[in-house]
Amino acid sequence: MARDYYEILGVDRSTDKEEIKRAYRRLARKYHPDVNKEAGADERFKEINRAYEVLSEPESRARYDRFGEAGVSGGGGAPDMGDMGGFADIFESFFSGFSNTGQQQTRRRSGPTRGEDLRFDLKLEFREAVFGGEKQIKISHLETCGTCSGTGAKPGTRPRTCGTCGGTGQVRRATRTPFGSFTQVSTCPSCNGTGQVIEDKCESCNGLGLNQVTKKLKITIPAGVDSGTRLRVSNEGDAGQRGGPAGDLYVYLFVQADNEFEREGINILSEIRISYLQAILGDKIMLNTVDGKKPLTIPAGTQPDTVLTLEGLGVPKLGNPVARGDHLIKIKIEIPTKLAAEEREVLEKLKEKQSGNAAKGGIGDILGGIFGNQK
Repeated sequence: MARDYYEILGVDRSTDKEEIKRAYRRLARKYHPDVNKEAGADERFKEINRAYEVLSEPESRARYDRFGEAGVSGGGGAPDMGDMGGFADIFESFFSGFSNTGQQQTRRRSGPTRGEDLRFDLKLEFREAVFGGEKQIKISHLETCGTCSGTGAKPGTRPRTCGTCGGTGQVRRATRTPFGSFTQVSTCPSCNGTGQVIEDKCESCNGLGLNQVTKKLKITIPAGVDSGTRLRVSNEGDAGQRGGPAGDLYVYLFVQADNEFEREGINILSEIRISYLQAILGDKIMLNTVDGKKPLTIPAGTQPDTVLTLEGLGVPKLGNPVARGDHLIKIKIEIPTKLAAEEREVLEKLKEKQSGNAAKGGIGDILGGIFGNQK
């Protein structure tokens, strides 16, 4: 039995979309195959992705809440007779004289079918996620055979109607039981439910009508994406059969950790270390940001763990690249373990002077804050 998707992500059923996204990011980073080499991590990662894929979309989440796994398996939607396979055959066995369910299923099987959707996981560097841009990826998918135009038959020939099922794609078998006669409906073994038999197969696709093709695609990464963002590339999934439309390609983005920067929503976080003299006297330094080096003013008397802000140098808002968050810098102050004789003498004089004039505050308070509060 499949685990509950809410349980997989460690959230309640009442949890909002943003909290689900945060839970997914946390777990995805922990169990990504490039990071976690423990046995079972890969399966856990796939399980987490599936749970987020369902719960991140309001429609699929609503179906899951109402119908469970049955509501989101096989292309989504509330379960109906066509989605439930053998269960529909049981209904048809009992009510075959009162409905045309069998004929409806026949049309669905023998007519055009949409191709499968595909998934591609793409890793991005931190700055690529911040600023976006174009990325080239290589995918492998099914395309309609150009030789036979998807029929599967050798050029100049055509598939013939299946003699076993008469073109319906189904075979029926009547069974007598003490409770009466029942009709069992199953897929035709001769044509696999297509209603047609190909006698002279196309040599290019071996009668499948589809060929596996590897191709390169350029996709546009919007500025401000984060791990868990999903991009849809229309019609780049597998080609449909019998003239059906192609599926879509879904590109899932995973942002690699950066050695210098972290991200919190649309804000960028970093940490710098300054000397206690810079903290006391103040300074102006050049700071690394995602936009290159920028000037940062250290106010005189800066205390440990003070957070300074460079406005507008954070992450662009997704869908509005002009609006950006801020760069928040936490200040760490380096306290020397050894002092030169001259330096110690100056500090001792400052201490004596301040202790004699404690009521006025000043440099002694600053020193006390630094040496007393530094973690």
